[in-house]
Amino acid sequence: MLKEFKEFAMRGNVVDLAIGVIIGAAFGKIVSSMVNDVLMPPIGKMMGGVDFKDLFINLDPSKLTKAGAAVKTLADAKEAGAAAIAYGAFINTVIDFAIVAFCVFLVVKGINAMKRKPAPAAPAPPPEPSQEEKLLAEIRDVLKARA
Repeated sequence: MLKEFKEFAMRGNVVDLAIGVIIGAAFGKIVSSMVNDVLMPPIGKMMGGVDFKDLFINLDPSKLTKAGAAVKTLADAKEAGAAAIAYGAFINTVIDFAIVAFCVFLVVKGINAMKRKPAPAAPAPPPEPSQEEKLLAEIRDVLKARA
């Protein structure tokens, strides 16, 4: 059984898949950082200084912070134990997904373009004329010679 597992694990597809998962995880972190740290701050600034990470719906408005103030940020809501729908984090995750999906689309499109297309087959030689055609051609040539 150990030998079978070793053969399975050392198969090219399994190793390729493992490498793809590792690179994909690292790429996901890069995209998340780009969305959270580069893309969303200017969008939030254009929308009047909104921080998308703090957009949430407080499902428990009776919860207050330790200082007795109303919950203003998602971190405060979590600290106070209030139930909240963090739709700002969801927006960030959807944008992350869209960017990763688009990049995967571009990679797959590039790989498909790089695959060698089979060389077009040489055109088949024209078929030889049938016996009838040969006879008709001879008759034509004889009639031309008489004229």
